[in-house]
Amino acid sequence: MKFFNFHTHQFTNNPDILELVNQYPQDFDASIPFYSIGIHPWYIVENRIDADLKIIGEKLKEHNCLAIGECGLDKRIEIPFEQQILVFEKQLYLAEKYKKPVVIHCVAAFQEVIEIKKKMKTSVPMIIHGFSKNSQIANQLIKEGFYISFGKYLLRNPDLKNVFQGIPNDKFFLETDTIDESINAVYDLASEYKELTIRDLKQVISSNFKNVFKTE
Repeated sequence: MKFFNFHTHQFTNNPDILELVNQYPQDFDASIPFYSIGIHPWYIVENRIDADLKIIGEKLKEHNCLAIGECGLDKRIEIPFEQQILVFEKQLYLAEKYKKPVVIHCVAAFQEVIEIKKKMKTSVPMIIHGFSKNSQIANQLIKEGFYISFGKYLLRNPDLKNVFQGIPNDKFFLETDTIDESINAVYDLASEYKELTIRDLKQVISSNFKNVFKTE
């Protein structure tokens, strides 16, 4: 398999990389081959929620829309938390309806995300992107059926080495998000931490890709 970049805001059109490009409903670019689309909690606009959800619902029908998101909860912004929950739950409903995985932005709200997953009985894969926390949170997420994606913080924070090493190989992805470094740099460090060759690491992530995105 090619390199798979689970979450990026920068489409590079590199033939060696399968990129899941983050898109927003109001700024949709139809030229991007594979994408996720969702309402990020930072960009919730109250009088636009229904219109955004309608666009998302239409795009989720497309074969090259691989996931919904990024969406989720963030306790460090001024958007009212109850409104964030409402918008998140509506997107989880769409994910379930169209059987699409969910790319999750979560800041200081892991318990709430877990509880919402349980409450809504969400069965589609849910992936926490840009993970930067400790093994205790990681293990709880894995136990509750989440996948975890690593990128920027893996490169920036050596303390994440042990956390990443403890993640089962069938439960992680790699990403660049908004950083300047390439996905190759993330793979290089991940292969070192996991003591896998790049080839074997690609096979691990290819298997996870097939399981989450239901492709052959």
